[in-house]
Amino acid sequence: MTRRTLTDKLATGLAWSAFLLALVPLVSVVSLVVKNGAARFDADFLTHSLRGIGPRDTNGGAYHAIIGTLEQVGLASAMAIPVGLLAAIYVVEHGRGPLVPAIRFVTDIMTGVPSIVAGLFVFTFWVLALGQGFSGFAAAIALAILMLPTVVRTTEVVLGLVPDSIREASLALGVPRWRTVLSVVLPAAASGITTGIVLAIARVTGETAPLLLTALNFDAFNANPFSGQQAGLPSFVFAQAGQPQQSALDRAWAGALTLLLLVLLLNLTARLIARRTRLKG
Repeated sequence: MTRRTLTDKLATGLAWSAFLLALVPLVSVVSLVVKNGAARFDADFLTHSLRGIGPRDTNGGAYHAIIGTLEQVGLASAMAIPVGLLAAIYVVEHGRGPLVPAIRFVTDIMTGVPSIVAGLFVFTFWVLALGQGFSGFAAAIALAILMLPTVVRTTEVVLGLVPDSIREASLALGVPRWRTVLSVVLPAAASGITTGIVLAIARVTGETAPLLLTALNFDAFNANPFSGQQAGLPSFVFAQAGQPQQSALDRAWAGALTLLLLVLLLNLTARLIARRTRLKG
């Protein structure tokens, strides 16, 4: 066996060992959440709220929190994704002038901002200074702040991987630059952009601190994210886990399992979209 072959086998073995070692905490957490959350993960939990549920009651569910999370994350995505895509397209496709380094500098700063700081900013500015009060929309603003740098960075990297020859061929045919970006560059990078967007959504879906400072928590169903307190799955889990009753702890584990499945569904959706995009390309 040559030295090169031995080195290759050693490196492969170390890579597989690192991979298996990284799987240990992941499998441990997932198995623990599934084991403890499966007992209360049923139709009653998914279709009922905590309205009228006493401290010692064993029923009640997270329906209100599930809807709240979907609305808050949906509003955050509607705010952050278009702005992030436009910023990344400007940086990559029109990368001239002082605005480009400014966008990159702000993005780098926002990437390292803790989630509680984003929540505190929205709490100080939106809830207190503007007097808008606690609401699901306030939580969505905080989540959008956390989503934005991830969308910008991933989109910028993916657009940078598109070969310049594709752009030049389109421009040589007389196609305007804006049409080239929309019809050539973005479809070529659609798979990576979709993955980055879903990663950004998955990141903010489980954030708790911004919700506690902007939407608080609410035991009843509130379908209007623009008015009044609204629960989310992270704040629901946080509130239930802080109670001493075993029934509340069971609801907390079931809420964590629901959140885990929601993030898993988002990732599977991204994989399917990316796969269909590659097949069409």
